[in-house]
Amino acid sequence: MIVEEVMKHEVWTLSPKDTIQKAIQLMDEKNIRHIPIADENGCIAGIISDRDIKETLPSNLEFPNNYSQILEYQLEEIMVTDVITAHPLDFVEEVASLFYENQISCIPIVSNKKIVGIVTETDILYTFLQLTGALQPGSKIEVKVPNRAGVLSKVATVISDLNVNIHSVLVNPYHLDETFKILVFRIQTMNPTPIVKALKEKGFDVLLPYTWEPSNE
Repeated sequence: MIVEEVMKHEVWTLSPKDTIQKAIQLMDEKNIRHIPIADENGCIAGIISDRDIKETLPSNLEFPNNYSQILEYQLEEIMVTDVITAHPLDFVEEVASLFYENQISCIPIVSNKKIVGIVTETDILYTFLQLTGALQPGSKIEVKVPNRAGVLSKVATVISDLNVNIHSVLVNPYHLDETFKILVFRIQTMNPTPIVKALKEKGFDVLLPYTWEPSNE
């Protein structure tokens, strides 16, 4: 999946010469927390966040005489100019790593130096929830398998043979032994018991859901 599919295409921008007061009003009107700052050509010049504004304004316990003057500060005085950007054709997982590595909450999307969109950490989180199938009703099954080719298709075949749809599959490392992997299936059924039973009959090690089996003693 590429960024163009998840980014917000409607972007509200301000210029470096606009004031803090104007930025506060725009954030309130549009219910946003970040505003890209564009130059006269529509190119990215900086970015401003509600946090930047809060750090500039006095606290609620202070009432300085120059409060109105602070509101008239131009955004170029407080905006972040070293802006991390992405391209519409970048992969979502690559952009997600930018959020993680740089501890940021918003990335402007730029094409030909022009601002064409914006992505927030909430957009990325929602996208990954969709990709994992976590927002769809169903069940989760975790299977520990040897880390070798062809195992995933064998497990998926057991599930499909029971006419159950697979929402998503994740392959996670097994932290205790790198020769194994954990396959995490999101499946379209609220009753995974028949699938768990079928997998165990095929010799697969099902970790979740745990199903109690009576002792033969």
